[in-house]
Amino acid sequence: MLEASLLTKDFGEGASRVRAVHELSLTVQAGEVYGLLGANGAGKTTTLRMIMGLLPPTSGEVTVDGFRVTIEPEEVKRRIGLVSASTGIYQWLTPREMLEYFGNIYSLSAEQISQRIVELSQLLDFAKFLDRACGNLSTGQKQRINLARALLHDPPMMLLDEPTRGLDILGTQVIFEYIGLLKSQGKAVVLSTHRLDEAERFADRFGLIDQGSLRFEGTLSQLQEQTGCTHLVDMFVKHLGKSLLAPASDSPAAV
Repeated sequence: MLEASLLTKDFGEGASRVRAVHELSLTVQAGEVYGLLGANGAGKTTTLRMIMGLLPPTSGEVTVDGFRVTIEPEEVKRRIGLVSASTGIYQWLTPREMLEYFGNIYSLSAEQISQRIVELSQLLDFAKFLDRACGNLSTGQKQRINLARALLHDPPMMLLDEPTRGLDILGTQVIFEYIGLLKSQGKAVVLSTHRLDEAERFADRFGLIDQGSLRFEGTLSQLQEQTGCTHLVDMFVKHLGKSLLAPASDSPAAV
């Protein structure tokens, strides 16, 4: 479903050049949750932006469902759903109006949009506030609408970029249930996070990224064998030299 080959991204030129991602390669299959894990600034978000076609790679290639991002970026975007902690909603629209708006962006027919809204409002339990102004919804309710927006066009590939950042226990549980739903639907999922305890619960395979490079990759048991550590946090602290216990940065400029 997803294949990234030798992705590299540089910012700036000459002496001021910064390499955010260095020759990163990974694959994700349908029905698999892949945890792209690393500290803030490790290169996770830059990698996701290249996968989505929002940021051209300096070198390398991404293929999603057979389409190459450097050649057919719009086709790649049609096949990806994004859930991000920084994604907002339109306060003056109702959830129904907002989902209709995004359905039109994805060129869905009126019938398809109506059907998907019914399906998603039942799956994500927001039918009772479907016609209430988004500005009057609680944080958890807004979260459910954003999750529905990402699934509206039924993409085969889902990217989750720090989806639990800033959420309380109940909000985090909604994300956990959402990941289970995506997996049951056969979606290929990339979960990008620095919260390793959460990733251990859901990811089938892991890619441990540090300073833009993929240092270790495999299932939890494979990583345990490679590193000699039981838990992901211990692997990072011992082998990558970065503690993940520092406060998280919410800066959108972080790569």
